[in-house]
Formats: sequence, structure tokens, C-alpha cells
Amino acid sequence: MNREAPGESSRRIKSYVLRAGRMSDAQKRSYENLKDNFCIPFSETMLNPETLFGNKHPLTIEIGFGMGIATAMIAEANPEKNYLGLEVHRPGIGRLLWEIEQRKISNIRIVEHDAVEVLEKMISADSVEAFHIFFPDPWPKKRHHKRRLVKRPFNRLLAEKLIPGGYIYFVTDWADYGDWALSELTATPEIYNQYEGFAPRQEWRPETKFESKGIAKQHEVRELLFRKK
Repeated sequence: MNREAPGESSRRIKSYVLRAGRMSDAQKRSYENLKDNFCIPFSETMLNPETLFGNKHPLTIEIGFGMGIATAMIAEANPEKNYLGLEVHRPGIGRLLWEIEQRKISNIRIVEHDAVEVLEKMISADSVEAFHIFFPDPWPKKRHHKRRLVKRPFNRLLAEKLIPGGYIYFVTDWADYGDWALSELTATPEIYNQYEGFAPRQEWRPETKFESKGIAKQHEVRELLFRKK
């Protein structure tokens, strides 16, 4: 697959804008008290999931987990799997850490860093069972489409990290982004669409408050499930 030239990561157009969101007292407390237990510092050393989690359970990576409530619910319901959340917004990390403590979850770890760089530097090829990308920023204005996360060559990076048969599960409530993602994923040769067009809702995925608000505004939720060949 295509590799970035030295220094290109720093020049790359990022799919997010780092906003200075306000943290609640509970989020601050959870972040300060729990980050050393569940947050992994970014480094240029490949992670060993077995060492990180203390078991050989399959690994799911969620990119941009927002406030992390759905992440916590999925991990709590699937203790036989490990979950690595990638997020740059600290209030969401604080909220997920709060959820981890309240639910007594042990199968989640977090990296507070840009997902592309984490995948490039810390995740080995053929090591991930699944990628979850739920409601990423749609960047609706045409001039901002270049900021969208799900596009080539990033899709090929995801495919490289998946085990054979592993999947990418993408959900958006922005119809245009759904069409865009369908086109970009279909054009990624290492993966194939498990369904004809958009996927049916996967019943195990919890509905979030964000999703509920989108549905109330009559947004059409579109889901895609692609697997590595």
C-alpha cells in the first residue's frame, strides 16, 4: 500500500478540528484518576494487544468514540472481546472513563491521539478483528469533503490492519457522506461489501443520543459493513 513520505503526517489534512470543549467535574475527576489505568500514550512502538489486555481476545478499534457511551455498552456486552478507542477530544475521554468505572469494565483501552498516526505507528498488520466508525464528522460543505475520514488511501490502511474476514462498520446520519463512503469503500480493492449497497442496522449497536437527535430531525441513518478479502 502507499506509504506517506517523511513528514507527511504533520502536513496531512486532518479529519477533525480539536475544540476546547468544557469538561464537567465528573469528567475531569475520571480523567485525572483513571487515565493511567486505561489510557495508552501515543508512541512509535507497535502495541502488543495480548500484553496490553492480558489475554488473546480479538481486538476491535473504534475511531472517534465521541462521549463513549455506546462504546462502553458494546464492551460491557462483549467481555470476550477487547476494545481500543481512539479519540482526541478530552471531555469524551473523561466521560468514557467515567462509564468504565461505573460499569466496572476491564476490556477497554484508550489512545488520546490522531487515529491515522496511531494506526500507522502502533497497530500491526493483520491484528484487528473490527473497526467501528460511528457518526464521524460529515464535513457537509463540498470544499471540506477532503477532510472526511473514510476515503482512500485511509481505507487501505484500515484494510491492512484487519485480519482476513475482519470488518469495517461505518454509520452516518448524513446521507451524502453515506453515499461517499459507499463509493470510497467499494473502490478499495482489499475489502468487499457484505451487503448489496447499505447494510441493515446491526441490532447489537446501541442507539446514542446523537443518533436519536438526528432521527428526530429526519436524518437518514446509513450503515456499511465491509470485510477484508
